[in-house]
Amino acid sequence: MVIATAQHFGQAALAATTLNELNNLLHAITREMGFQYFALSHHVDMPRAPQPALRLHNYPRDWEAYYDAERFGPSDPVHRASHLTSTGFCWSMLPRLLALTNRDEDFLARSRRIGLIDGITIPAHVPGEAAGSCTFAVSWGNSPRPEWLPLLQFVGTTAFESARRLVGMRRTQADRPRLSDRQRDCLYWAAQGKSDWAIAKILGISHETAIQHLKEARGRYGVGNRTQLAIHAIFDGALSFTDALRR
Repeated sequence: MVIATAQHFGQAALAATTLNELNNLLHAITREMGFQYFALSHHVDMPRAPQPALRLHNYPRDWEAYYDAERFGPSDPVHRASHLTSTGFCWSMLPRLLALTNRDEDFLARSRRIGLIDGITIPAHVPGEAAGSCTFAVSWGNSPRPEWLPLLQFVGTTAFESARRLVGMRRTQADRPRLSDRQRDCLYWAAQGKSDWAIAKILGISHETAIQHLKEARGRYGVGNRTQLAIHAIFDGALSFTDALRR
């Protein structure tokens, strides 16, 4: 049943053509999994954030008004905790993931008073974009079912990626500049702080060739320096954060 539920949702989400259709799918599977609420969003101050910024939810409207008025998008403790893990977690794990402040405790107490008693949050991290997550919450008299966690992980990540596709945040392969293998090799070492001369020695090419490869890579992205080039390459998947940070 769990596998069939996941497959059905995944197929439907990939076929969705509007955010409203995806919203309805999330409503249905949230109930099927025994939850009452869902929230899919970027972790930004939504009313003031540059668009497109994702938010689909069925939380109480009063909570949305309070949440936005207090600008909790970037500081919500559940959001902050999701930045520290790549897998889903229960809200009961929050004290283990980060040190809760008095404001955090007040926030969580308020959420419980309006019926958001407990939940499971699935992080969504895409390089070059604001962090996000997909959350499923229960109301009074209910508790999350741990056996659904693998399904929630799949549903949350699939829903988030489908929402990104529907608002045009996901670039297609045709939209992305292509680096040659040698250009990427040079960029890999440049991102680790190597000079043009050092890159040439590592790769066994001439100094002038290393300079030319990086110049052409910058030209393909339309940027003027190595830092901007590395950021764009990470965003497009040509380079990973690990590549850039390894020393």
